[in-house]
Amino acid sequence: MEPTITIYCKNTRTYHDVPRGISLIELKDLLQIQLKYPIIAAHVNYKVENLDFRLYKPKDVEFLDASTPSGMRVYVRTLGMVLSAAVNELYPEMDLRVEHPISKGYYCTLQRHQSKNEECEEEQPAPVLTRDMVKAVKERMKQIIAEDRPIKEEEKQTKEVIRMFAERYNNESSIFETLGNPYCRYFSMGDYIDYYTNVLLPSSGYITLFDIVPFQDGLLLRIPNRDNPTVLEDEVAQDKMFSIFREYNRWNKLLHINNVSDFNIACKQNKSFELIKLAEALHEKKIAQIADAIAEKRPKIVFISGPSSSGKTTFSKRLQIQLLVDGIKPEVLSMDDYFVNRVDTPKDANGEYDFEDVNAVDLPFFRQQMHELLEGKEVALPTYDFTIGERVFRGRKLKLQKDSVLVIEGLHALNPCVLPDVPKELTYKIYVSALTTINIDNHNWIPTTDIRLLRRVVRDYKYRGFSAKETIARCPSVVRGEKKWVYPFQEEADVMFNSALLFEFAVLKRHAEPILSEVPKFCEEYTEAHRLLKFLQYFVAIPEKEIPPTSFLREFVGGSSFRY
Repeated sequence: MEPTITIYCKNTRTYHDVPRGISLIELKDLLQIQLKYPIIAAHVNYKVENLDFRLYKPKDVEFLDASTPSGMRVYVRTLGMVLSAAVNELYPEMDLRVEHPISKGYYCTLQRHQSKNEECEEEQPAPVLTRDMVKAVKERMKQIIAEDRPIKEEEKQTKEVIRMFAERYNNESSIFETLGNPYCRYFSMGDYIDYYTNVLLPSSGYITLFDIVPFQDGLLLRIPNRDNPTVLEDEVAQDKMFSIFREYNRWNKLLHINNVSDFNIACKQNKSFELIKLAEALHEKKIAQIADAIAEKRPKIVFISGPSSSGKTTFSKRLQIQLLVDGIKPEVLSMDDYFVNRVDTPKDANGEYDFEDVNAVDLPFFRQQMHELLEGKEVALPTYDFTIGERVFRGRKLKLQKDSVLVIEGLHALNPCVLPDVPKELTYKIYVSALTTINIDNHNWIPTTDIRLLRRVVRDYKYRGFSAKETIARCPSVVRGEKKWVYPFQEEADVMFNSALLFEFAVLKRHAEPILSEVPKFCEEYTEAHRLLKFLQYFVAIPEKEIPPTSFLREFVGGSSFRY
């Protein structure tokens, strides 16, 4: 009798005895699993596995489509491999680099191969992609998809993988060297090989929807909508956001830090302290420039907004110092102090309090006090007591002086509905976020949300008594709120500030790994915890003793000279 194993299918909530060694795709067909959208991958004991994965022991299995975060990652990762294979076939002398997310897609560039002798020389300008080149790449991608080329995951000794990749790519092998594993996995599609941080689809034919269009001096890889993967994401104008990415990428290249492997090598050469000092100096320079711009415009109100864990509070405190240097007296207010009492907080579709909703702020009261301050009146300022969930008054009063400027920090500070009747010339708007500008390698980007999630995991554990499981469980609600209430207004800013630090992941690694390791392996949150733990393995850990007490990172890991 053929040996069997017992599988619990979470989609059907039923147990099944199935042949030992059955693949996920065979299990899908056997159980006749149908989801709203085509099945992409599966969670096996809460870990993401591809559909070729075989089951040899009892497991919990949940099939995924592209409307799930894990499924969309698998789809986009595979789409990236199809794009890189198409570029390799058409322009073998070029390197494709997936730079960063922008405009609800991914900005990519092409650059000629550099020999190792050229690496330390001034970088040659990337060739501008013509419309004909972009069209040719798109047609080759369609051809690869139509051919339904199998994608195989393979594993060999690291030294052999390094040799194979060194023949095809110039510097891509260094990521394997810095990982320090005796064996490494990679992917092949016919003769083409590539490396990706997690699983891919079984074949190129699974890709059903994509587009690539000319964008700046490169191209934009357009992907399916995350809520409805039968349509593409809408393109949105993000010119200011793109400029910030470009500025920091240019700075990284001046330091010869393009990828994680470059960073790891620099740290192993005892250059981490130098990188810390340069990154912190860049932040200080940018904040001083913003303060100078405010001093020149002389607005009455400075608004500071940004998503969760972007460093808005530290930014407001550091800006306060620079404004004082410019002879301006800042009066910093937090919109959190204007929350409605907890019992009056709006609720989301699940019946949970929705603290990200703009109506969680008492807007009429906030507007009243801001107008009174602008009229020169003295007001009694509230403080929100998060312990009891109520607004209280503790004797703090404020009256603006001639040289004063209101600095208002909050999630909704850029939303025009907050103070709709204040003239634009009286305001200055700043958007703060943490935008990762270092990639794992040319084809593996780092999601911009990961740095903020890791910050939040560490901060919530150290200062708010929340486990990583609780923080991760709250994450979908936070993301929904940011998409609705923060991102639509980011281009309203007069200036954007990137609070991410080049060395940040290498420091967060020491703090986050033990916290994430506490997440039980039998819960939904383990999927994200496991993904983050795998991601942190790419970074060497560095000590934090050289990080100044005013650093943005201190807000999350401790040791700040500011009071929060």
